[in-house]
Amino acid sequence: MKTAAPVKLENVTKRFGKDVTAVDNVNLDVKAGSLLTLLGPSGCGKTTILRMIAGLERATEGKIFIDSNDVTKLPANLRDVTMVFQSYALFPHMNVFGNVAYGLEVARRPKDQIIKEVDEALAMVGLEGLGERATNALSGGQQQRVALARALVMHPQVLLFDEPLSNLDAKLRKYVREEIRELQQSLGITTVYVTHDQEEALAISDVIVVVNKGKIEQIGSPFELYTQPANKFVADFIGSASFLKAKYDGEILSLADYKIPFKQDIRAGEVIAMIRPEAVILSDDGLSVKVKTAAYLGSMTDFSFESAVGEVIANITGEGFMDIKKGDDLHLQFKTAGIHLLEK
Repeated sequence: MKTAAPVKLENVTKRFGKDVTAVDNVNLDVKAGSLLTLLGPSGCGKTTILRMIAGLERATEGKIFIDSNDVTKLPANLRDVTMVFQSYALFPHMNVFGNVAYGLEVARRPKDQIIKEVDEALAMVGLEGLGERATNALSGGQQQRVALARALVMHPQVLLFDEPLSNLDAKLRKYVREEIRELQQSLGITTVYVTHDQEEALAISDVIVVVNKGKIEQIGSPFELYTQPANKFVADFIGSASFLKAKYDGEILSLADYKIPFKQDIRAGEVIAMIRPEAVILSDDGLSVKVKTAAYLGSMTDFSFESAVGEVIANITGEGFMDIKKGDDLHLQFKTAGIHLLEK
């Protein structure tokens, strides 16, 4: 495997026609050997960014660098990147070996080298001994691994993933994402990963870039984005949260009559208190609420409550909540570690 390469986007914009700006002045640094995830809703521009890095789309404005080399106008086949597609894009008339060997054969590598490198790539993804198997005889997870082996066998400087797990069921999706992360870390290959699944992004990423309407909303580690979202869009897209009307004087957070000692560097006055559902505690005093819904899920109970400052959602673990029902009047308190204030 070649040395991992950094990727840099400078003021990159992509327009389709006169009226559609899919990517709007994006600046991005992907550190060598890291896994960066582009996360956002469908149609936000994340796949277009990925395709511009790959050379499958040409940037309208701005520059793209791979390992300090300007590749903005370089065709895809000269960029030393490989891409794993959502649809796997396997050749149905070729067996597993033929699919993985395809890029090496196009590059006219010696036959003995092709055999050696394909065998190594298949072993890397746990498919050793399946080279002669027809691709349509494989499970979805195995087909995804063939697509990954086909990308890795080219020893790229940069590996790109476009929604690679969306065709798998939930259990298999979790298993394969763990495999991808483990393999990426062991190889130390620079990886850019696109998904709309926030749980997937949190589980595998070194850095997450939240994209919305062609613009970057926030860049940070999974922990930073979850605990310190830059705005309501990020807070709502990364996990679940309540957004409550509040007042803050620099030391005390007031939620109606409930007051909490709190410190955050934000302008005093009216604010929005973002509260994560796991930070909610049932109490004898605190914020007065009325139960809106209660769903027992075994290890936890999901609640929603009505209050004077907005709807509160909660995931409360443990037992003893079976008697709580819709319409009950209760009180809540909040763990300060699960609170983050946003400007109104």
